[in-house]
Amino acid sequence: MDAALRAGVSVLERAIAYALGSLALVTPLRLAGPTPCDRWDLHELLLHLADSMAALQEAAESGVVAIDPADEPSAVIPLVRDRAVRLLGAWANGPAAGSVLVEEAELSAPLVAGAGALEVTVHGWDVARACGDDRPIPAELADELFDLAVLMVRPGDRVGRFARPVTVPGDAPPDAKLLAFLGRKSLGRTT
Repeated sequence: MDAALRAGVSVLERAIAYALGSLALVTPLRLAGPTPCDRWDLHELLLHLADSMAALQEAAESGVVAIDPADEPSAVIPLVRDRAVRLLGAWANGPAAGSVLVEEAELSAPLVAGAGALEVTVHGWDVARACGDDRPIPAELADELFDLAVLMVRPGDRVGRFARPVTVPGDAPPDAKLLAFLGRKSLGRTT
């Protein structure tokens, strides 16, 4: 495994650990509650996170990501935990190919791992907020993901996925900068 891929898998591993920590806050009574993502309640957000993890696992195992929504399971909390473990195992064993085909785009495996880490981390934060917890993203992880987000999230990508960036002070902590860039505030619903 080359250095870029090791770095991608490392950031994905830390993202999964952060998201699982947020998942520990979820109770069945909270599943119908709101999230920072206006279009999803917590149950729907967890289904989206599980689908994202399944797609990232598929990327590692086959080098291709099919954009097909999964069936809706009844036990979403254990589903997310299971998908997180499988996802990490798939990437830790090394992807099947050096690149991943997502629709018609061929992306490097390290880039896909980084994009996955961004998705998993930010939705892990969304889960914590939906549970009433202001759980900070670890500073080192937030710094790395901010650099990736600036490269990956273009204005055209925001429609339907991210709100406009939120202004934060220049001395804001790394997680606040990352979340603000992706249109999230530390309090309230913005995406």
